[in-house]
Amino acid sequence: MANIKEEIKKRILILDGAMGTMLQAYKFTEKHFRGHRFKDYPTPLQGNNDLLSITQPEAIKTIHAKYYEAGADIVETNTFSSTTIAMADYQMEALVYELNYQSAKLAKEVAKEFTAREPHKPRFVAGAIGPTNKTASMSPDVNDPGFRAVTFNELRLAYKQQVEALIDGGVDLLLIETVFDTLNAKAALFAIDEVKDNRNFDIPVMLSGTITDASGRTLSGQTAEAFLISVSHIDLLSVGFNCALGANLLQPHLQAIADKTNFAISAYPNAGLPNAFGEYDETPQEMGEQIEEYLKKDLINIIGGCCGTNPEHIKVISQLAAKYKPRAIGVNSKN
Repeated sequence: MANIKEEIKKRILILDGAMGTMLQAYKFTEKHFRGHRFKDYPTPLQGNNDLLSITQPEAIKTIHAKYYEAGADIVETNTFSSTTIAMADYQMEALVYELNYQSAKLAKEVAKEFTAREPHKPRFVAGAIGPTNKTASMSPDVNDPGFRAVTFNELRLAYKQQVEALIDGGVDLLLIETVFDTLNAKAALFAIDEVKDNRNFDIPVMLSGTITDASGRTLSGQTAEAFLISVSHIDLLSVGFNCALGANLLQPHLQAIADKTNFAISAYPNAGLPNAFGEYDETPQEMGEQIEEYLKKDLINIIGGCCGTNPEHIKVISQLAAKYKPRAIGVNSKN
């Protein structure tokens, strides 16, 4: 069985692109989201993309396959919001285990097909763990700075349930992504350690923060370097950034950490910044030119796309990355 820790030394690994962008093309209605099973569910379900792993599984498998065909080594499970905390919006907390298990199972089925077809390029599945829609570090109430909408322990328990189901479903690694609050991420990391200890089982972990604006900081106030330092005591496969920014704006933050860590570095930027309609206009070629700067400067080990990207973007990125050697892991550190 292929080991991602070995594969990452051989080449720059390609992560998939956006799931939401691909799902939008299907123009699913409320009826599609509900399927037969949830036709009488008491709350509106349109927009709950994670639920589509249960109600529209063939669409999810097709999207995974398109990304693998485009050159992806790793696809993410359709589980960005599959925690009890995020699913409370749809009154679907009780479905969390099934959502994660089913999403992992679908992705793994497709991964096995492609690995069997191309054994020289084993495909991996990353269990996607989103930040939830609540923050442990800041108050949502401007009049009560000490108030918190969620506690560390509530996050830990929610993440633990998600992690157990993803592992049961067969993921090869876990990806804590779009981290805007490092305390939330630490709850996820704590939960993963608990599950690993309980099961006497190891699994690689990727961690990806998000720089939210031109200040160069996460929402909870950390610079790229501070974010790295605050998680460097943990055994990670990779650390990096995704979302919020296009590839050119993300580059300085990757440069800020690339020579300060022994971890692999990951990046999956948006296809530029959103236009007035919230859409992303950057073409695969435009994005590829910017990402090639990462490659020339030896900044990354894992590269993919976030909002607005599709298999065409990933195909261009994959072809570019094949021309370059991966950043050496464990020799660039100045620590």
